[in-house]
Amino acid sequence: MKQFAMAASLIALAATGATAEEVTLKGVTAFAGGTTFSRPFEAFVERVNETGKGVVQINYVGGPEAVPTFELGNAVSNGIVDIANNTTAFYTNLLPTGDALHLATNTIQDQRANGCYDKIDALHQEQMNVKYLARTGDHIQFHLYLTKPIDTTDLSGLTIRVTPVYRAMFEKLGATLVRTAPGEVYTALERGAIDGYGWPVQGVMDLGWDEQTKYRVDPGFYQVDVNFLVNLDKWNELSDEAKKVLEDAAEWTEARSAENLSINEAEAAKQAEAGIEVIAFDADTSKSWLDTAQTAGWEAVAAIDEKIAADLKPCLTE
Repeated sequence: MKQFAMAASLIALAATGATAEEVTLKGVTAFAGGTTFSRPFEAFVERVNETGKGVVQINYVGGPEAVPTFELGNAVSNGIVDIANNTTAFYTNLLPTGDALHLATNTIQDQRANGCYDKIDALHQEQMNVKYLARTGDHIQFHLYLTKPIDTTDLSGLTIRVTPVYRAMFEKLGATLVRTAPGEVYTALERGAIDGYGWPVQGVMDLGWDEQTKYRVDPGFYQVDVNFLVNLDKWNELSDEAKKVLEDAAEWTEARSAENLSINEAEAAKQAEAGIEVIAFDADTSKSWLDTAQTAGWEAVAAIDEKIAADLKPCLTE
């Protein structure tokens, strides 16, 4: 009987092991597939599916056609999606202080080394029920793009399409603010409903917005954060081996962000070829522009939670 019981136990364990051999996660991106801010996630998926055979795989379902942009945060939080490629600007309803991430002046590698990554991960886990797995977008700054020229930092009289990323900054500079999904920006420009928009140096050409854009304001400000989020319940179910596959692929993807420096130069050149002129502020105006960006940004985060702002600012800007 003892031998029979032991055999039965071994069979049960073997069956469990076989079931746990490979887990498939459902993955969705907040951006159109194949575009600038989806490509790192798509590379990550390929890396996981290559290195995680027999352990963990990702079924890449798609982008906004699968889950609407502003619903993806809820979907990964609730477990409808297992892993999401998303930016804090699209899930501030769940993580209001997430706007702090784009105020970073250092890299994700710096943040992992100084403990900031762990703090941000804890906030995501506590407030969103997700594991903050990775950040991409380092070295990519935001810019203001316009259909008409300006020569000062005063944006009074201009209607600007915003996300939470630069809402506080543009509001402080006097702009009238409009929030829309990325897919609606082209039509808004075409109809004259907006005079401009905030967007990184990369991605404008992907979306065809260059056809309706005449100017880019320099210098750039803030830093893109596009994050890989894993539903926390699903994360906790994964084996250590599966977690390691995901973590290794995440850091591999993050390391590729160094390539953004050369990509930025290429994108700026393409914009120039497309007819987008640069409005380059002088030194004093540039300083005022950037000071306003940081001051308004951190004031907005502190207004939501002063303690979290004070905790994150040193490790995001050191």
